[in-house]
Amino acid sequence: MNIFIPVLAMTLAATTQTPTPPAPAKTPEPAPFSARRLAAEKIIGESAAEVSVAYRVLDGSEEWMHEADKVYHAASTMKVPVMIELFRQESEKQLSLSETLEVRNEFKSVVDGSPYSMDLGDDSDATVYKNVGKTMTLEELNVQMITVSSNFATNLLIDRLGVKNVRATVEAMGAYGVEVRRGVEDQKAFDLGIINETTARGLFVLLNAIARGTAVTKSASQRMVDVLAAQKFNDGIPQGVPPGTKVAHKTGTITRVHHDAAIVYGARPCLLVILTRGIEKEADSDALIARITKALLP
Repeated sequence: MNIFIPVLAMTLAATTQTPTPPAPAKTPEPAPFSARRLAAEKIIGESAAEVSVAYRVLDGSEEWMHEADKVYHAASTMKVPVMIELFRQESEKQLSLSETLEVRNEFKSVVDGSPYSMDLGDDSDATVYKNVGKTMTLEELNVQMITVSSNFATNLLIDRLGVKNVRATVEAMGAYGVEVRRGVEDQKAFDLGIINETTARGLFVLLNAIARGTAVTKSASQRMVDVLAAQKFNDGIPQGVPPGTKVAHKTGTITRVHHDAAIVYGARPCLLVILTRGIEKEADSDALIARITKALLP
C-alpha cells in the first residue's frame, strides 16, 4: 500500500499545478516603408486633389518628399513663423511674453495703409473680440493664435513683432517657400494677389527646428511644442494616428485649401506636413489627410 502513496501524491500535484499562461501576442511589425509610401501615393492619386507631403522620422531612418516645393496659400499655417518670431524676440530681451497689449480692432492694409477691421464672422474664436478695449498678454494672444487659430490675435502679434522681422527669421532658418507678407483679412492685399504662401518643405524646416530644440532655444522650442500640442482642431493628422498619440500641430484652412503640419510623438516620432488644394468640403480634406497619415506612418 505504501508503494502507491508517493505515486498518488505526484499525480495530484501534477493535476493541481497552475497552467502556463499563453505567450503574449506579438505587436505586428509595421509594413516596410516602401509599401507604406506606395499606399500613400495611391490614396493621393485617387483623390483628384493637389497634395504635397513632407515626412521624416526624427531619427532619419525614413523620409519622403512628395511635391514638397509646390506653392500653396499658407492659410493659418503662417501663424507658426509668427510664433517663432515671438519667442525669438523674447529670447533677445526685446519683449516679455507677460507684456500686455491693448486689444484694438483696427489694422492697416499693406497696400496703402488704409484701415480695416476684423470680423468675428470670418474668424474661428470670439475670445479676443470680447477683450476689445482691454488688454491681453502676448502669451495669451499666442495661445489663441495657435490653439484656436484666432486671426485677430495673429494681427495684433504681427503688428507688435513686425512682418519684416517674421520674414527675416524665416529666411535665417532656411524655410524657403514660406512667405509671410501681411496679416490676415487684408482684403485690398488679397484682391491684388498679395497673399501668404508656403510649401510643405518650408513648414517642415520650421517644425524640424522646433522638434530638435533649435528654433530659438531648447526651452523656447519646448514651449512652442506645448502650445502646438494644445491645438483644438484635430480632424486631420491626429485622426490618422493611434488614440492618445501626442500631436503638436497647426492647421490651416481657406476655400478649397486645407493643410496640417505636425510633429507626431508616436512609437517613432516624426515630422509630417500635408498640404491640399482643390477639395470643396473641409470634412473631405480632413478625411484625406487622415488616410494619408494612417497609410504612411509606421
